[in-house]
Amino acid sequence: MPDKKLIIKPKQPAIMETIKEISLNSECVVITAHCVMLSNSTFNDVNMSNISIVDANLSDLHIEGAQLGGAVFENIGMCPPDHPMYDPNAEQRPLLFKHCDLHKSKLVNCDLSGVEISDCNIEGLKVNGILISDLLATRS
Repeated sequence: MPDKKLIIKPKQPAIMETIKEISLNSECVVITAHCVMLSNSTFNDVNMSNISIVDANLSDLHIEGAQLGGAVFENIGMCPPDHPMYDPNAEQRPLLFKHCDLHKSKLVNCDLSGVEISDCNIEGLKVNGILISDLLATRS
């Protein structure tokens, strides 16, 4: 069976006049979407390996029961000052990671101010090369 490719492009990217509903069931397709609104969409029991999401608003995204091995989250947060949608008064809403296996993961050059870690296995957790268990042991 030949590969199928679904390309979704609005006629006028700045104006979304109609909402089209697309249902794919047991299909194997590659989707390329530019200037498309996918809010309130649901993806269930899908293989989205090697997917790329760039310049997207993923506010209120809910990912459950997903395998994210090898995933890269980069430049996540509010728009930078050179972005057309930049708002100097905007503040990032908090993220919630719950029941996640993040062992051997790395956080590099991230703003973790105000982050709370509770009921987590912190064995081997280091901050700037210092074992957190050693820091906590000195408090006992």
